[in-house]
Amino acid sequence: MLQPTPINLNDLLLQRTVEGERIEYKEGWNPDAIVRTLCAFANDFENLGGGYVVIGQDCDANGQPVFPPKGLAENQLDKIQQELLAACQLIQPLYFPVLSVEVVQDRHLIVLWAPGGQNRPYKAPEAVTSRHKVWHHYIRRYSSTVQAKGEVEQELLSLAAKVPWDDRFHQAASVSVLSKPLMQAFLQEVDSALAADAADLSVEALGRQMNVVGGPDESPWPRNVGLLFFSDQPTHFVPGAQVDVVAFPQGSDGDVIVEKSFKGPLSQMTREALEYLRRNYLYETVTKHSQRAEATRAWNFPFAAVEEALVNAVYHRTYESRDPVEVRISPQELVILSYPGPDRSVRMEDLQAVRAVSRRYRNRRIGEFLKELRLTEGRATGIPKILKAMRTNGSPLPVFETDEERLSFVVRLPIHPSAKSRAAEVTAEVTAEVARLLGVLEGEMPRASLMEAVGLKHAEHFRKAYLSPALAGGLVEMTMPDKPNSRNQRYRLTRSGADWVQRSDPRRP
Repeated sequence: MLQPTPINLNDLLLQRTVEGERIEYKEGWNPDAIVRTLCAFANDFENLGGGYVVIGQDCDANGQPVFPPKGLAENQLDKIQQELLAACQLIQPLYFPVLSVEVVQDRHLIVLWAPGGQNRPYKAPEAVTSRHKVWHHYIRRYSSTVQAKGEVEQELLSLAAKVPWDDRFHQAASVSVLSKPLMQAFLQEVDSALAADAADLSVEALGRQMNVVGGPDESPWPRNVGLLFFSDQPTHFVPGAQVDVVAFPQGSDGDVIVEKSFKGPLSQMTREALEYLRRNYLYETVTKHSQRAEATRAWNFPFAAVEEALVNAVYHRTYESRDPVEVRISPQELVILSYPGPDRSVRMEDLQAVRAVSRRYRNRRIGEFLKELRLTEGRATGIPKILKAMRTNGSPLPVFETDEERLSFVVRLPIHPSAKSRAAEVTAEVTAEVARLLGVLEGEMPRASLMEAVGLKHAEHFRKAYLSPALAGGLVEMTMPDKPNSRNQRYRLTRSGADWVQRSDPRRP
């Protein structure tokens, strides 16, 4: 049971990446209350991904941790661990959390990681210290552990053997398809204590500690969430795990269609799709006023709204379907389409009134990793963040749509009125390399100066990745096109290139 936690301890204690309702602070060792809470996290009634119990950490009346923590006596740590092991054996079916002993401000804490169990429903004694034990089912209600009764208990029983897809084993895949460098990169990015030990662990051992590998020792399997985040080609195992961007610069009935697909590890795929959208389709419009000095600035689509809508689609979609997440861009709007629609606990009238809150999450582990990477904040913040971003930008309000059968979910972000006149412009795809080149190109510059400006020494790589795509896309031109190999050749921005630079950085002259 003893191992480092796979997330950053300070972020956990300060509730930066884990919501307060998924953390229970215990000032001291209280086996009765702690086992009930572990049982509740194991049942994971709302598919949030279980939770954490921090023993030795006191909190104030608002549930916020107090520092320095009270801590546990060092000579009591072994005794508490032994009693915890005995107490957890009373949970039915058997369930054991992951235990880590930590030191915070010279005080000892025991951190218990209790992920959602594979064999719910679980029940635990009302009091493990009682001679006559009575077992009950427990769940989390907000930040409290309560006994499941009546209809709630019946609903919990109906979840028997219904493990969310992302937490299931993929028995057709081998643990060897998981990439140790990807796993290590994740641990380093989230500043996990486990990162220091990762180099000495096998892929299987590291995967078990990160809870992305399970099964018996003789036949371990990766979990679906592990394949999505830590395999080089997730679509080999999960067809449809991709984002397709389709642009209609002249409208849906026009002749021009620009398509690009993004695949790969889930976090990398999502970030690359967002960066592509930001570079190629988001721009700021500056409106000057004759009666006041300050100009009005507005984005055609605010990046914060696009980011939240796309990350939510990646988070909440089903991966049992081959349908990708689709982003459609037209002169009127940016639309994000995913399958299926929201849970039936979300009422149509609440969705249309933009106050929907899902009762149960479809992908508890995917959400856990996205929160660690700070790609999403947590529970029920998606729609409010999109609304806030659109209002702050002065854009029309977004529209959220689904159908009665909940087969799909559509987020429509209308274009800002001031940007409509430029919406039909067609530009070439701007890669990260081309964007760097455009950003340093001022006036007329020779190739050597451009290479120095972008920090490159390899001429062939510069030509293939930077200069040739910019020339082919009509963003950069030669000053002597009839003598391409001339020693006096210079390069400058075309009008399209200058327009792109102005959209990306309106403050550049």
